[in-house]
Amino acid sequence: MCQNCQSEDLMQHAIDLSIEKMQAGFGGPFGAIIVKDGEIIAEGFNQVTSSNDPTAHAEVTAIREACKTLDTFDLNGCEIYTSCEPCPMCLSAIYWARLDKIYYANTRQDAADIGFDDDFLYREIPKPLEKRLIPCEQVGHEAGIRAFKLWQDKPDKIHY
Repeated sequence: MCQNCQSEDLMQHAIDLSIEKMQAGFGGPFGAIIVKDGEIIAEGFNQVTSSNDPTAHAEVTAIREACKTLDTFDLNGCEIYTSCEPCPMCLSAIYWARLDKIYYANTRQDAADIGFDDDFLYREIPKPLEKRLIPCEQVGHEAGIRAFKLWQDKPDKIHY
């Protein structure tokens, strides 16, 4: 039996979803599915332009759906199949959700070749704050740190 057959079938599902939803006008050509114990528990597709939400990438929408399905914010034990290497936002969401593994089809260079320059963000993140394209300025630190101290002392907090 082919060990990669199931992975290839699952990836094809994510790719088919990306094509279907892109052609239906939801957004760019990106699809993602989340799998637990070999079963698809959530699907996501790019909805940036149809929902006017720049965070509505395929991976993020799939994570949101999986968390609703499993009634948890921790997707440990799940894997994501995505039609493209995740952008930094999606990669961060995958880490925050604690997914076990990422499978992807297209690379960030493939995305750049059709006008999606995710690689720009990968280059921007390691820059010092003062050298980033969007200026950053710290304001209200003393007031802000109070909230952190209250959280630190909160006896019934749920760690994540």
